[in-house]
Amino acid sequence: MSYNFCVKSNIEFGKDAVKKLPDLIEKYNMNKIMVVYDGGVKAAGIAEKIVEQVDKSGAKYIVFDKVIPNPTNEVIEEASKIAKAENINGFIAVGGGSSIDLAKAVNVLMTNPGEISQYGGMDMVKNPTLPLIAIPTTAGTSSEITNVSALIDTKKVIKYVVIDNNIIPTHVIADPEFTKTMPKSVTAATGMDAITHAVESYISNMATPLTKYNSITGLKILYDNLPLVVADGSNTSARENMMLGCIITGFGFSNANLGLVHAIAHTLSAHFGLAHGMANATVLPYVIRFNADACEDEMIEMAKAIDLKTNNDAQDKYLLSNALLDLTKKLGINTLKEQGVEEKDFDMIATDVLLEPVLGFNPRQGVTKEDVIKILEMAY
Repeated sequence: MSYNFCVKSNIEFGKDAVKKLPDLIEKYNMNKIMVVYDGGVKAAGIAEKIVEQVDKSGAKYIVFDKVIPNPTNEVIEEASKIAKAENINGFIAVGGGSSIDLAKAVNVLMTNPGEISQYGGMDMVKNPTLPLIAIPTTAGTSSEITNVSALIDTKKVIKYVVIDNNIIPTHVIADPEFTKTMPKSVTAATGMDAITHAVESYISNMATPLTKYNSITGLKILYDNLPLVVADGSNTSARENMMLGCIITGFGFSNANLGLVHAIAHTLSAHFGLAHGMANATVLPYVIRFNADACEDEMIEMAKAIDLKTNNDAQDKYLLSNALLDLTKKLGINTLKEQGVEEKDFDMIATDVLLEPVLGFNPRQGVTKEDVIKILEMAY
């Protein structure tokens, strides 16, 4: 049997990697750039450092700084109108998944007709996109190297994804120094997002030996280093390892896809605006326990990878879910109740979860509304 495995991005990794930006702008003939970031990146002083490097290149640029968490179709359309009017021929996206996902989506509309919603699903983007340099400031989404853009359709009240190799960023500047400005809670949530990607892609029914190697390697790095960076945000070595683990994990999940955790998290974000990483982290331990019977060997393999002691009995398949629950408690991940979700909404949430396409990749098939409600009750 043959396997397809796509790794498309070029990566500059390490301290001061941002200094390569002027050379990359020249390399990709970007002379009219849209620089995309949010208010947090600006407040942290990161935007100023990026623009300083763009100025060194001599290229003209405009700024789009209206990025919101869980970017919507409306924001994408607003940014694309500006980009088209300004004849943009390249993008620099700075920030977490929201900024990079927005830039990917706008980039689609620069070379492909219609509205962004028509590109939801897999392999719908027919025309190549413009150069996009992604500069992550979190170690969580892996959006900087994946073929995924996650967006909100406010009319349908759903979170959907555009999945296509044409939207993978052209080049990545992964400078761990930029992650040091993250608050402790954001560090925890985005780190748990990355761990979710590692675990779900490892047990995906689309996983291959190539994806599994990256997923389990990333899991080990992330699990070892996340508590360190939450305890001490200035820990440079741990910050670098988190960014490394995030990229490695991205190679795995962008090829293997995800599962029930993301189906629930997408629904929570669409209806309640929950931050994606926090939504994932809240339900992750319970979904992993739910899936354990369908992928017992993989659960034990991951448990061993993070140095959990196995006992060669029927309970070994639950070691990973128990460890992840302990980790979320240690990191202060909020419950659904603490995030403002009410029990009266569980039926509605569960109904919408079952409509999520990503469920097709979950190792345990035949998920019911009652299954989802039980998971939500445990996460409450």
